[in-house]
Amino acid sequence: MKNRGITVLLCFFLGAFGVHRLYLGQVTAGLLYFLFFWTGIPFLLAILDFFIFLFMSDADFDRRFNGTTGLINKIHSAADTTSALAELKNLYDMGALTAEEYEQKRRKLLDRL
Repeated sequence: MKNRGITVLLCFFLGAFGVHRLYLGQVTAGLLYFLFFWTGIPFLLAILDFFIFLFMSDADFDRRFNGTTGLINKIHSAADTTSALAELKNLYDMGALTAEEYEQKRRKLLDRL
């Protein structure tokens, strides 16, 4: 899992050589930075990258470079659990489940969170 703080530091200290891009898994961009570092253009791009990464939120960084965040997965899990609990309650209200079965399944669902 990539870390935004490490990316900012790599960009600041070694950005002209493309090390931050290699760290993020962008091998082509990292190699281009390295091949053309003598022109000064990668240095200017690294300064731009530095400020972009510095002011980027952790959620945006995670979404872009780490896939989804743990928080987003937790929200989806909570939403799934809520809908499952509602469905379970409907089954109990219809008489399809006994009170004991309902409580057992409800606890199992809540333990997932």
